[in-house]
Amino acid sequence: MNFYSLNEKAPKVSFKDAVVKGIAPDRGLYFPEKISPLPLDFFEGIEGLSNHEIAFEAIRQFVGDAISENALKAILRDVLDFDFPVNELKENIAVLELFHGPTMAFKDVGARFMARCLGHFSKEKSNEVTVLVATSGDTGGAVASGFLGVQGVNVVILYPSGKVSDIQERQLTTLGQNIVALEVDGTFDDCQNMVKTAFLDEELLESMQLTSANSINVARWLPQMFYFLFAYKQLKSKNKEIVFSVPSGNFGNICAGMVAQKLGMPVNHFVAATNVNDTVPQFMRTGNYSPKPSTATISNAMDVGNPSNFVRIRHLYKENFDLLQQNLSSYSFTDVETKAAMLNIYKESGYVADPHGAVGYLGLKRFREKHPNIFGVFLETAHPIKFLDVVEETLGKPLKIPSQIQEVMDKKKKSIKISTYPEVKDYLLGR
Repeated sequence: MNFYSLNEKAPKVSFKDAVVKGIAPDRGLYFPEKISPLPLDFFEGIEGLSNHEIAFEAIRQFVGDAISENALKAILRDVLDFDFPVNELKENIAVLELFHGPTMAFKDVGARFMARCLGHFSKEKSNEVTVLVATSGDTGGAVASGFLGVQGVNVVILYPSGKVSDIQERQLTTLGQNIVALEVDGTFDDCQNMVKTAFLDEELLESMQLTSANSINVARWLPQMFYFLFAYKQLKSKNKEIVFSVPSGNFGNICAGMVAQKLGMPVNHFVAATNVNDTVPQFMRTGNYSPKPSTATISNAMDVGNPSNFVRIRHLYKENFDLLQQNLSSYSFTDVETKAAMLNIYKESGYVADPHGAVGYLGLKRFREKHPNIFGVFLETAHPIKFLDVVEETLGKPLKIPSQIQEVMDKKKKSIKISTYPEVKDYLLGR
């Protein structure tokens, strides 16, 4: 399996090179040369397969011979050692919980998979790799945890000062070892632009091997398709049309779900639910893609004004706007609507949703207005404890702090404050 740049001005590369490079030399995202549907009997018999077996069959064509089958199976056993339950809240509405991993966020899957892939590749050579990543919230903690102590890999995380929750910040600034946090005076988009600029900096690239652990990296992006398949396995017996509503920021998660659809998963539609950062909802209404500066919200992991992975989604549907509309709907919601949804979900079912899950719920609710007979699944992408203040304020009830979070609460934050790209470069070059 080869991967090519969506800018189509760079050579094709193997899975290994796509992972190690992160982004193509022409600044394009890597994309698989082909996506071959899985056999029909895979989906017909999916209820009899373990999560490890499902994941292996889904990812093996993309990995190719870059990792042996036995090594890939071992990586997946290590990565997928927690549950992905679907809980039905009321008739035809369920929540897919993706927060049962070590940092209590959906990004644990992709971050751990990529870390183990890089660890596997680093055994083949002595050169160190520096992982440079921007985060709007949960990516930083998941990457920090996933890569902690991995030999031959240094991790530098850029995050917007004052725009991530206290717990999210602690998860990415308190681990030490091979993890360094750069606290940026700016927005997530500023952080992401600094990372992209670094990948084009010839002086920097001559001095070190850089890669990214954002969802622009194929090893972070593609494994996210696993839990859509796990959810389908749990819901197949309902014999109803399933629609996934995904709280969306950089759009890697929902794009991975669409790859699962291309593999043959019998799901006909996705809903991309956003906060007021509504670049994609506006595009889906008008056909005009107009990125804008991001706005801070209570669902901060989705505060993205120019989502990187949306170009992959457009490519999946061959830049055919009508075809895309058949498979994707997108709606945006305010903080006021999000808090009201959190309270409504709790009053109706006793379920505590975080602000991102509540946006996903709102997207599903909007879609069901014209499609009342579908079985809707919204994604709860992070444990509500990670947004402790807003959840407790909205619901008027205290939350119990899980052990995974309690571990970082008393640790000392350590970050390096920066404002500009030259400061990032100076740090990386040790100046």
